[in-house]
Amino acid sequence: MRQVVLDTETTGLEISDGHRIIEIGCVELVHRRPSGRTWQRYLQPERTVDASALAVHGINNEFLATQPRFADVAAEFLAFIDGAELIIHNAPFDVGFLDEELKRAGLERTVAASC
Repeated sequence: MRQVVLDTETTGLEISDGHRIIEIGCVELVHRRPSGRTWQRYLQPERTVDASALAVHGINNEFLATQPRFADVAAEFLAFIDGAELIIHNAPFDVGFLDEELKRAGLERTVAASC
């Protein structure tokens, strides 16, 4: 059994306000044990990080300006999670942001379909 524990950080709390993902982190489990495989990327959100979000995660705009955009790493991300059961603490929040990023990237796949 293959599972991926997944978490995101964002520029703020509301997709409807144009907030974006700035970090995705994944840890693979095989038979409920860490396999040693991970996937993590910081992302350039093409907008500023809200002060309240910065206070939580400490990931600043200057650092993010040098990172790839989600669309640049989307295929790599999807390949990592492909076929795995996803374990996500606040799934509605993270999945909503991930599906919005996939839509912005012009991809027809959703993470919600994998949950």
